[in-house]
Amino acid sequence: MQRVNIIGSGFSGLSAAAYLAKAGFEVHVYEKNEQLGGRAAKFETHGFTFDMGPSWYWMPDVFERFYQDFGHTASDFYDLKRLDPSYRVFWDQDHWDIPANFNDFKALLDAEESGAGKKLDQFLKEAKFKYEAGMKDFVFRPSHNWLEYINWQTISAATRLDMFTSIRGHLKKFFKHPKLMQLMEFPVLFLGAKPDKTPALYSLMNYADIVLGTWYPMGGMNEIVQAFVKIGESLGVQYHVNSPVAGIRPNGSGHYLQIKGYEIHSDFVVAAADYHHVEQKLLQPEQRNYRNENYWPSRTMAPTSLLFYVGVDKKIPGLKHHNLFFDAPFDQHATEIYDTHEWPKHPLFYVCNPSKTDPSVAPEGKENLFFLMPLSSELEDTEEKRAYYFDLMMDRLEARTETNIRDAISYKKSFAKQDFMDRYHSYRGNAYGLANTLKQTGAWKPKLKNRHLKNFYYAGQLTVPGPGVPPSIISGNIVANEIIRTKD
Repeated sequence: MQRVNIIGSGFSGLSAAAYLAKAGFEVHVYEKNEQLGGRAAKFETHGFTFDMGPSWYWMPDVFERFYQDFGHTASDFYDLKRLDPSYRVFWDQDHWDIPANFNDFKALLDAEESGAGKKLDQFLKEAKFKYEAGMKDFVFRPSHNWLEYINWQTISAATRLDMFTSIRGHLKKFFKHPKLMQLMEFPVLFLGAKPDKTPALYSLMNYADIVLGTWYPMGGMNEIVQAFVKIGESLGVQYHVNSPVAGIRPNGSGHYLQIKGYEIHSDFVVAAADYHHVEQKLLQPEQRNYRNENYWPSRTMAPTSLLFYVGVDKKIPGLKHHNLFFDAPFDQHATEIYDTHEWPKHPLFYVCNPSKTDPSVAPEGKENLFFLMPLSSELEDTEEKRAYYFDLMMDRLEARTETNIRDAISYKKSFAKQDFMDRYHSYRGNAYGLANTLKQTGAWKPKLKNRHLKNFYYAGQLTVPGPGVPPSIISGNIVANEIIRTKD
């Protein structure tokens, strides 16, 4: 039986492991940290359970496709609840609750801009096409080169995918009200580029948001990790935590991973850890896909994030499960992230309050809060800056909820650029991988196959198809299929 060693247990690594084990490989997953899940780990303290990373459950069809490939459904592992409202948006003077019901959402838009609901129908018709065509003809391709896309289906679809139009320019064809524009641009905010630099292809994210909905797995996002691990275990996958890979020594068509002073042989390697770290720290220069020292510095990275995990010893009125604070200039913060690389003067930020939905993540009568503020990855991470921006966000949160929260905080932990680098070997401390710009799409992304080493592959958010939980799941599937084909 051929052995596959997988480096990293994020969603791409867990996905690849399950598919490869199902195909008859002996699969081992090596995770440097104390628990499985990569950025989707969790921790428990003071009676609170905090998801450390992803908090949005979008594109439920991708999760369901994975489970069905193994004879399961999501409901076999957790209770999936659609959130209604999907999220709350705080504007400068008011707030909107974004309804899950489509007709109610159209009415909300119409109330702000006459005819916007009808225009939404046309916008989403196009977005649905992009979503379905993208899933069928683009996303599941390994993207070794652009020739993979030259067939009748992809060529006929290409002109309707709006690859060469920005999402902002595309949206202006349908909407004029500034709040509507910001609301529609929100799903691409964390894709790593400003709306005027992100291809309109990604209006597919609006379809995912508005039509497919915002969901939550009761117990927290780490429940998905546990589900993937259970599937893998049922197929014979062996998982190893606290097992950082210190080096890789190729040997013919196989490889030896150096772990805790031992060398562990494998016939195939899937590097589902940070791509840059694997190339620059674990491989010799002649073994790397990207030997040019300017390659990685020239990449456009998605932002890093300043995160806070906060336990509050009382209930907080005025919040929903997901809360977007857009009560500051949208374009100014985007410019500070992507162009001028400054600490933001008036940042946008996000607060997740999962205990509004799930009583299991906080003690009775208390609240679980997760703060996220996107930042340029070029900034120096200091404790002084973390404290300053926590107070800034808390000032606005307390003002909008008309509640004294700080005096009731019983637990607080910050996590920012340096933590992303230390815990995940994240290149430049990025939180979301490469920016989804046109020149970093498809075959222009870092390759999933090593050009110089046999049977060596990459998976995760720095290769195809891109950042986010659903794309990472797909990434593991793509890489597994590439290896399975060599077996056939």
